[in-house]
Amino acid sequence: MYLKNISKWTMVTGTLLIWIVKLVIRPFVHIPSVVKPLVGFAPNLIGSFLLPFGACFFFQRFFRLQTPIHLTFTCSFGLLLVIINEYLQLIPVFGRTFDYLDIFSSVVGVFCGHLAFARLMASQISRIQV
Repeated sequence: MYLKNISKWTMVTGTLLIWIVKLVIRPFVHIPSVVKPLVGFAPNLIGSFLLPFGACFFFQRFFRLQTPIHLTFTCSFGLLLVIINEYLQLIPVFGRTFDYLDIFSSVVGVFCGHLAFARLMASQISRIQV
């Protein structure tokens, strides 16, 4: 229950942060050219960070996330889907743009999300054992 509750609030906060970047900061705030790439791939970074938390909260039936191996599988599967989604943007019908920086930021985000979630799992295990 501990992980599911933290996952819920992490998902809510992360989703709000992505919406703020996409709907408020990008269109209405002047961004210096030095920081523009960071703001450009921030939603991918945040969204990829949220992958293990979303799997725990929304897809607990399919992804158990009880061991580090389950966590690694879930994060790898999520990263694979993100990369496939990015390559599908090469098809001009969708009207989206492909960018290698998006893939790189997704890899970094999933890696950081994996580390953060693994720490939460370890703290939950130590909390149960005490």
